[in-house]
Amino acid sequence: MIPKRAQILFYVIVILLTLLSCQKRNSPNKKEAYNKAKADKLIAVADTLFDNNKFDSAFYYYNEAIFVCSPIKDAENYISTLNRMAIIQQTHGDFAGSEATITKALPYAKYVKNKLHTWNLYVTLSVNYLDTYDYKSAILYNEKALQLDTKNWRKLAAKNNIGVALIQEKKYYEALTIFLPLETKDEIVKDKDIYGSLLDNIGFCYFKIDAPKKGLEYMNRALEVRQDAQNPFGLGKSYMHLAEFYQQRDLSLSKKYILLSYKEYSKINYIDGRLSALKMIINNSNNNELKEYSNLYIALSDSIDEVRQKAKNQFAKIKYDSKREKEENLKLKAHKAENELDLERQKNRNIISYIIVILSLCLILILYYYLTSKANRDKIEAAYNSETRISKKLHDELANDIYHTMAFAENKNLSLLENKEQLLNSLDTIYSRTRDIARENCTISTDGNYVLSIKEMISGFNTPNINLLINGLDTISWHEIDKAKKTAIYRAIQELLVNMKKHSEASLVAIIFKETNKDITINYTDNGKGIDVTKMVLKNGLHNIENRILAIKGKINIESDLGKGFKVFIKFPL
Repeated sequence: MIPKRAQILFYVIVILLTLLSCQKRNSPNKKEAYNKAKADKLIAVADTLFDNNKFDSAFYYYNEAIFVCSPIKDAENYISTLNRMAIIQQTHGDFAGSEATITKALPYAKYVKNKLHTWNLYVTLSVNYLDTYDYKSAILYNEKALQLDTKNWRKLAAKNNIGVALIQEKKYYEALTIFLPLETKDEIVKDKDIYGSLLDNIGFCYFKIDAPKKGLEYMNRALEVRQDAQNPFGLGKSYMHLAEFYQQRDLSLSKKYILLSYKEYSKINYIDGRLSALKMIINNSNNNELKEYSNLYIALSDSIDEVRQKAKNQFAKIKYDSKREKEENLKLKAHKAENELDLERQKNRNIISYIIVILSLCLILILYYYLTSKANRDKIEAAYNSETRISKKLHDELANDIYHTMAFAENKNLSLLENKEQLLNSLDTIYSRTRDIARENCTISTDGNYVLSIKEMISGFNTPNINLLINGLDTISWHEIDKAKKTAIYRAIQELLVNMKKHSEASLVAIIFKETNKDITINYTDNGKGIDVTKMVLKNGLHNIENRILAIKGKINIESDLGKGFKVFIKFPL
């Protein structure tokens, strides 16, 4: 009957939860559920466009993904997407827009498990501040990146970035303390681009602190590494520094290097590098050459300003249009949902009220029947177990003795004094055993007389041949222990003593009670004949003892060996 009632209750709960969930889904005040699949799809499209240098389209899809992404549930996608958007704006010279984009990600860095995303976030911010001449902030975010638990090469890269910022602050000695330890790192040496940049920066610092010989040595080594790597950006940097080095020493050689720098930067259309190179060429030119390079500088400067302004406007427009479209869609959806909900709300309220009333009644009835049935089952089971145990004791301990006594009375001449005394002794033995069984199954006092009850029970096993010692019984806070535990301990000790009297042939028994802060321990020891623990099978009394102790969440350990007595350790929580 119980499973059927539980099944009905389950169906009622399912109906209630379904109605509630429908109401929540239709509510205009609730946010739409996060659609991770949609966010992943938008990001995948944007990543492909980004890798193909189609930055305007990539920015559009990244921006769409931001409106779908959950900054808490999917913090990694949210932060990496904003980081890519900031890099695109940074690449197009929109440093203010880049900073505004990337700082949106900062509050959600704490939700990211993969610290690579946080490292990228800090590095992008540091580059942004470096390009806008805020060197202290650039150093700060590189130091934050350095503190993250990431791969070693990323830590080295962050250190290198700090050194670059220090160069911009003209703190060349401090920069050298950063750069020089990196020169021998395997991760740096193996990466030609990073290694070439490091050597060039070290050489530039030595040049600036009036150590030209050392500076030129490092700059030439950097040039060799970069020529081997064939990286136009790196070569442009090396040629630029060499040009600056020779500007006061060998003007023709300086001009040669600056023209090479301009050529390398032109290969990758790096506008800022080209402008810096042109500025130095103009300073070292005259007549027609001066006019030619000046016009080129002005045209290039004007064109890049125009391109960057258009990019800024374009990215701002993408953000604005996307935000406005989302807001309009949300308003329309909310208005439509509100109209639909007005028709359903009252109906749902009535249905839910009825279901709650029915559910409460069903729950009360089922709980009542369940508890009543459980109590009845427990009583029946306890009575059955008790009857079975008593029946077994009567059969094992009394039936045979009674049968033999009856046979003796039938076959012997009871007029003889000797036979009469033997019969009386047999009857006395049967009476004693009957009394023991009655005592084992009598009601146990678990109130203030509990200690006295245990003492009386234990003293019943004290005979001229058995000496019983009890220690610590009166020191236990029995009033703090519940009735079930007291009953279990009483019966366990009783079972041990019965087992001792029947099997062990002990002459000395010690029972020691001890209380700690959280537990009660009982040590039982006798000097009986003992048993072989390796061959021991817990039956009858020992099995009952184990079950009683485990039922009160206690532990029991039995130690014995043939001829070495019998020991039992019991421990249970207060």
